[in-house]
Amino acid sequence: MRAKLITGAALIVMLASAPACADPDWNAIGQALGKAGAELPGGLYRVPLARSDLKVTLAGVEIKPALALGSWLTFQPAGKDAMVMGDLVLTQDEVAPVMKRLGEGGIEITALHNHLLHSQPLTMYMHIEGHGDPLKLAEALHAALVLSKTPLGPASAPAAPQTIDLDTSALDKLLGHAGKANGGVYQFTIPRAEAITDGGMAVPVAMGTGIAINFQPTGKGKAAITGDFVLIGSEVNPVLRTLQENGIEVTAVHNHMLDDQPRLFFLHFWANDDAIKLAGGLKAALDKVNIAKS
Repeated sequence: MRAKLITGAALIVMLASAPACADPDWNAIGQALGKAGAELPGGLYRVPLARSDLKVTLAGVEIKPALALGSWLTFQPAGKDAMVMGDLVLTQDEVAPVMKRLGEGGIEITALHNHLLHSQPLTMYMHIEGHGDPLKLAEALHAALVLSKTPLGPASAPAAPQTIDLDTSALDKLLGHAGKANGGVYQFTIPRAEAITDGGMAVPVAMGTGIAINFQPTGKGKAAITGDFVLIGSEVNPVLRTLQENGIEVTAVHNHMLDDQPRLFFLHFWANDDAIKLAGGLKAALDKVNIAKS
């Protein structure tokens, strides 16, 4: 009962000196990274790092950054600290120096793999996770990013809206979700029905747990498609077979996280064909997955 002996004045002093769990200073985080991001619902801060410096082609298609070259980082507050997750698009010669510097800064590597096959040049995708003081995490990430040619600096002026030369209404109807135009690509993000955690922390869609489906018009109603299905183990092969049956190539199957619940696998794909036909194949594959209702 000793606490009852504390005077009112003393209690005020104690409360004033107690550390507060304030929201991170996202402006300072953006400055430390060398690239500003945007605040998202749920207190998240997401920084896009598209590899607009790269000129990548696949079977005659020039890959737009929004199709398959979009590095990103997302911060989630955790008390006075934060968790950061991200996906870094790197050339082969950037992988080793970036990986080494990330490790020196306390950032974990959770996956390294391809997304595409036969692209020129080959790009690799490095998934990362870090926990701790958000400013120190941002500084460690910046130290690694500058060892690549990832464009940093002030955000460029918003590009003029681009017309998507596809029947986007038909795509929305077929897939059962509403897409959005971004950088000349029509994108879908479809969440799974389950709550997903990693190391006991919630991992929302903005941290990479949504099924991503991207359409880049290639003329005459055709589109190049790529992205990834987010799957539990029992869904991997049914989805894989369904995509193959519909003329969609499976290009990678792998993890993105180390301690996720449920355990997830990320299945990447590619095709360039009639967009409506491909959407039908993608919908058949989605029907094998426990996705959230739109």
